[in-house]
Amino acid sequence: MTSLRLGLAKLFPDRNRRSMVWGIALPIMGGMMSQNVLNLVDIGMVGRLGDSALAATGIGSFSNYLAIAFIIGLSAGVQALAARRLGEGRDTETAIPLNGGLMLALIIGIPLCVVLILATPWAFEFLTPDPEVRELGVPYLQVRIVSMMAVGMNFSFRGYWSAIHMTGVYLRTLLIMHTINIFLNWVLIFGNLGAPELGVFGAGLATTISLYIGTLLYFGFALRHAQDKGFLHGVPSRSTLWQQFKLSLPSSLQQLFFAAGLVTLMWIVGRIGTEEVAAINVLMTFHITAMLPAFGIALAATTLVGNALGRGDVEDAAAWGWNCAALTVVYGVAMSLLLVPLADPILGVFLTNAETRQLAYLPMVLWALMIGFDTAGMVLMNALIGAGDTRRSMWISLLWQWVFFLPLAWVIGPVLGYGLIGVWIVNGIYRLGQAFTCVTAWSGRKWAGIEI
Repeated sequence: MTSLRLGLAKLFPDRNRRSMVWGIALPIMGGMMSQNVLNLVDIGMVGRLGDSALAATGIGSFSNYLAIAFIIGLSAGVQALAARRLGEGRDTETAIPLNGGLMLALIIGIPLCVVLILATPWAFEFLTPDPEVRELGVPYLQVRIVSMMAVGMNFSFRGYWSAIHMTGVYLRTLLIMHTINIFLNWVLIFGNLGAPELGVFGAGLATTISLYIGTLLYFGFALRHAQDKGFLHGVPSRSTLWQQFKLSLPSSLQQLFFAAGLVTLMWIVGRIGTEEVAAINVLMTFHITAMLPAFGIALAATTLVGNALGRGDVEDAAAWGWNCAALTVVYGVAMSLLLVPLADPILGVFLTNAETRQLAYLPMVLWALMIGFDTAGMVLMNALIGAGDTRRSMWISLLWQWVFFLPLAWVIGPVLGYGLIGVWIVNGIYRLGQAFTCVTAWSGRKWAGIEI
């Protein structure tokens, strides 16, 4: 009994360790919630222009996420390296990885931006047969893609602020950036304050402008807080930049294939029926929203593991992974107790069709029952990234999503006719299997000897 209590004491963090986790995680959670509010405001404003405008921005936003997914992964390398340098006591070098991330955002982002802008008309031809949606959506997506370099730099800054325990800077910048975005939406979509009425294109332009303003704000904060840590002073050597790219590449590929997997899942469910597509849209929205607090804890795990390994303390690094995972299990249990009895009334707010609501009910209950395992797996996957084991994290994600889940979802759903419930049962197995693999990888400690 005593050994069990000791084991649980090591698994669950004490007050001081919880304070360290929340100090990093809470500002990230706040920033993500502000992004959700921004998305709702965007939908509300564009929705006043009609269904075609809403469809164009919806397809454009999803396509833009797929387009920028690769460059988002740069933040993983910045965060892992900066956290390790902080743990090693090399405070004057913590911003060198940030310099590398900013350089890579430009080196990768500029040519990728040009290629994707040229490919946008073809992409809309493939994604929708509606000529009006294509006419509105092509310029919207093109102006969104122009922000690619800003996105890459902003995520590099986020990785850095997370690594050095200054996520409050990330939150402040996001709140300012989102306020500007909402204001510019009002001006450019509807032509207020004497501006031209640009409609859907105005919505995309407002987002791109606000992202670049956010980049300037990040530079301002970095000049104030990180100049003595090497910001814009220590330019990474070619070999260091190549090492950082190799460290970031698995996370970039992981982001890219995950985004492509979401598009593929929507295509698979579309082969089942329109009601199923409506149901899964609501289910995925709930899934993403419910994962936001856990994602904040996951990024905290990345930093704290990197700090511990920088100090050479493998035991503390291992404990941080388990501590953060345990917090999300508690969160998952609380969400299960809330969502299972309230699944039907919650779905009723978004799905007025009784048949569609019935289709979504059992999948939502199944998902609610396993959310704790899913979030714990995500935390340990990010802990592997913090340890520099980005390649293992990538393979766990890719194999479970693309080798197991998506092929089996296609067979179970459209081919064998088990519908959305069949797809969601497979989804549950995929999430549990991925979480178990992450637990095994973390407990195996092959990550402990990685030098970065």
